[in-house]
Amino acid sequence: MREVLLLIDRQGRVLWSDSGGPAALPDSRARWEAIWAHREELAEVVHSHPRGMLRFSSEDESTMEALSQALAEVPVFSIVTDTGMLRRVEGEDHRVHELPWWVPLIRLASGL
Repeated sequence: MREVLLLIDRQGRVLWSDSGGPAALPDSRARWEAIWAHREELAEVVHSHPRGMLRFSSEDESTMEALSQALAEVPVFSIVTDTGMLRRVEGEDHRVHELPWWVPLIRLASGL
């Protein structure tokens, strides 16, 4: 199992992806460069929690804060687990019931 991250555009297309270990996505210059390169079209930053934690970690919180300060338009932040999906939209967390088309892909890539 491993954490997987996707950058999603406004049309729901996957712009970029990468992965890490089972408990974390180590900081990556390539990821920050991809976020910056796609900043005009970036709508959502989503990552998996393969260990099933359907809540944002303290590391997630600090990353979301950094991105919110760096980008002119704050993206939606999401977590996908084997049992659910959580989105943070304008500071509020919401369970997602109608899953986007890419959720099965991130689950598969995560080993869920």
